Amino acid sequence: MKSYDFLVIGGGSAGFNAARVAADLGRSVAVVDGARALGGLCILRGCMPSKTLLYMAEVLHLAQKGKTFGLKIPSARADMRAIHARKKKIIRDFARYRLRALKSGKFDLLRAQARFIDPHTVALSNGRTIGAKHILIGTGSKVSVPPVPGLAAAKFWTSDDVLDLDFIPPSVIVLGGGIVACELAQFLHRIGSRVTLVQRSPNILRDHSEEASTIVQSAFVDEGIELFAGTQLQHIAQDQRGTTVTFVHDGKTLTRRGAHLFNALGREPNTASLNLAAAGVKARANGQILTNRWQQTTAPHIYAAGDCSGPAEIVHIAIQQGELAARHAARVKQIKPIDWSLLLNVVFTDPQLATIGRLERELDDTGTPFLVASYPFNDHGKSILMEANYGYVKVLAEPKRGRILGAEIVGKDAGELIHAFSGPLAMRATVFDLLRAPWYHPTLAEIITYPLEEIAKKVR
Repeated sequence: MKSYDFLVIGGGSAGFNAARVAADLGRSVAVVDGARALGGLCILRGCMPSKTLLYMAEVLHLAQKGKTFGLKIPSARADMRAIHARKKKIIRDFARYRLRALKSGKFDLLRAQARFIDPHTVALSNGRTIGAKHILIGTGSKVSVPPVPGLAAAKFWTSDDVLDLDFIPPSVIVLGGGIVACELAQFLHRIGSRVTLVQRSPNILRDHSEEASTIVQSAFVDEGIELFAGTQLQHIAQDQRGTTVTFVHDGKTLTRRGAHLFNALGREPNTASLNLAAAGVKARANGQILTNRWQQTTAPHIYAAGDCSGPAEIVHIAIQQGELAARHAARVKQIKPIDWSLLLNVVFTDPQLATIGRLERELDDTGTPFLVASYPFNDHGKSILMEANYGYVKVLAEPKRGRILGAEIVGKDAGELIHAFSGPLAMRATVFDLLRAPWYHPTLAEIITYPLEEIAKKVR
């Protein structure tokens, strides 16, 4: 039986980067991944294909609004075969780069599924058994199927199916109101599908503030998406003509029919087949692996990172977690755990929604004093001329010195604008520090200066 210093189960963002760092530190490393295609969720079925499609849908949307800008564009419609082909080419290039890195020779790549036999040994689906001094679990997540009557038996689409479409579906019912549901519901609507979104929570994007989610929700409705939030799903039925979803909304029982059903009710950690108990690794009821601040599980020599451990299913977090685990296993000195006060999150709807640092509700819950100021996009020169009037910029700061605690942006290119706070937050900068910087006019970015100035006045 061959044994390694560091064994990685799963070759996605967390696993690949953990393996890369461990190999650079001189460890003998193996990556076990039995997926049909290598690259991980982000490259193959997540970030990159979805953002490719969302951007193409945004270009189409702007072309269809040509009259608003004084442009004569007789017709603008989606050619899904061409869109699909362009997406496949882009993703193929990303996947090839990752595959070359996995096959670089820095570590062994074993194409198989893994299952723990004991805390230091795993059995592979190809019949081999291997051991390791340290192990990292980075198996990601999979689509969950909540106990909604009729859902398990239904033929539904997952995000994988929507991202692989090469035709325009006539109508789609979207179950869910999270990031995946909202981003892809808007994509489907913009390419020409009739979309009905049914969300169980009172607001879509429930992990964000009610104020922010309400603006995105309003934009969806204004575009023509039929949206129901605060519902109780009753039953799902299918026949040759499509899917019927029955739900309660505002005390009334409603029924909606669509040609296709998209289950976007969430994802769950992909850990059920690992036999974690044999390794002494504990997980929550949903399969999420318990970890400490160094990404160690309840078996200290076994680490977990990325979607299978949480708490944030975000690529740059998965990379940080994987790298941290590799360094900790190698006993690198003076490493630091992930600073969750710098958490950055982006939702690529239109308008986009982005946050960084501490959220307003977190500060309220902990009784932390703070100053808050916001400014709307519909009163800002650059956004007005762009017809990008939804949303606002909100800044949270410490009352005594004005140190920035967090920010929330809903609006045009919020995912880009939020990075104006990344460096300052990491450097513990104040609103006064940011106001000393130049802000060009007219730009979207200069809207950030208005809440900064308001807080500066309060601090003085």
